[in-house]
Amino acid sequence: MSKRRKAGLSLIFVTVFIDLLGFGIVLPLLPRYGEHFEADGGTLGLLMASFSAMQFLFAPIWGRISDRIGRRPILILGLLGSTVFYGMFGFATSLGKEGIFLGIGALSWLFITRIGAGIAGATIPTAQAYIADITGPKERGKGMALIGAAFGIGFTFGPLIGAAFVSAETGATPSAAPGYVACVLSGIAALLSIFLLPESLDKETSASLSKRHHWFDVASFRHALARPKIGIILLTIFLTTFAFAQFESTLSLLTQELGFAARSNFYIFAYIGLILTLSQGILVRRLIPKMGEYRMGLAGIVLMVVGLLLIGVAGKSDSYTLLYAVLPISVIGFSATTPSLQSLLSLNTSEDEQGGILGVGQSISALARILGPLAGIVLFKGTKNGFIQGSITSPYWVGAVIMVLGLLLLGFLKSHATDTAIET
Repeated sequence: MSKRRKAGLSLIFVTVFIDLLGFGIVLPLLPRYGEHFEADGGTLGLLMASFSAMQFLFAPIWGRISDRIGRRPILILGLLGSTVFYGMFGFATSLGKEGIFLGIGALSWLFITRIGAGIAGATIPTAQAYIADITGPKERGKGMALIGAAFGIGFTFGPLIGAAFVSAETGATPSAAPGYVACVLSGIAALLSIFLLPESLDKETSASLSKRHHWFDVASFRHALARPKIGIILLTIFLTTFAFAQFESTLSLLTQELGFAARSNFYIFAYIGLILTLSQGILVRRLIPKMGEYRMGLAGIVLMVVGLLLIGVAGKSDSYTLLYAVLPISVIGFSATTPSLQSLLSLNTSEDEQGGILGVGQSISALARILGPLAGIVLFKGTKNGFIQGSITSPYWVGAVIMVLGLLLLGFLKSHATDTAIET
């Protein structure tokens, strides 16, 4: 790989990492903040899902626009948007339960900030397309794992930074400071991308793509799903992300049931981030070239099944020690599955469709992140009408069953995939 390409990979990693620090600060707070502002189970589920709903709508749009005008402008726009809306999140939190600004209450402002942050954060497929632009087929899996590594490191240090700005006392009033800190960090990432990040898409390719791609439409999904290899990979991505989203969205509530204060809750998310960092940044990047994307994906799904079952056992036994012990299993499984599926998606897509198909893939993930939190929180808390009886372990049992379906589905890919590890 040339020095220019290595520099591009390093810069995309740094900018995504800094922006994800803000994400790592806000996500562990959101379920608890929603409860503080008196959101019921359904409203809390919608608040958690609103970010991903916007990613579902805007990821393919940003991907296709980046095919037309380049990756760099879209990445900069997304980072600037994150800066604004994280700042607004901090301000909304400062209003308090009864606070009103411009005639809108604090809970409604939380929805606005998450919707805006979701639109801005829908540029991850553009970052993936950036990597696809500057890597060859043999380097693609390792390159895609950089996004996972950036997420893992951001998810490690983001909660650690956030922990310094919240109380160590159980039931303390939410602090506005984490939102402002996330705002500053995204602003730094935006400045780095403005002054240092080079464009990855050459003018000739951009001109060719601009004649072929159009705005987001349902036909894009039908076209992708109708192709056997792409359709199987996308459906597997959906099931995997849905199951993990149930776990991710209810973890703060589970730790609350187990007696974790806000600061302790941040620490457990930092612990998860550390596992993601080590597994994707070191373990997965080294194993993908040896095992191949397909086998790595299968191994990751098996680990997720086992890990989610054991998290349910930890919740049922009311043991935070057991929770700490079993969390690495499902997290390592997810960290192995995600880049493997993303790389398979890219490898089975023609060069002139990278931005669009990866955008559809991100939208499929976002759809799973919309439905996963809604299902997970309803399973965790139940419903008022009594049709669904809530249980703190239900999201994890259900998630394990879903991952078994994902394992079966990925099995059908073997006869279609272009993974060299399968063919040899």
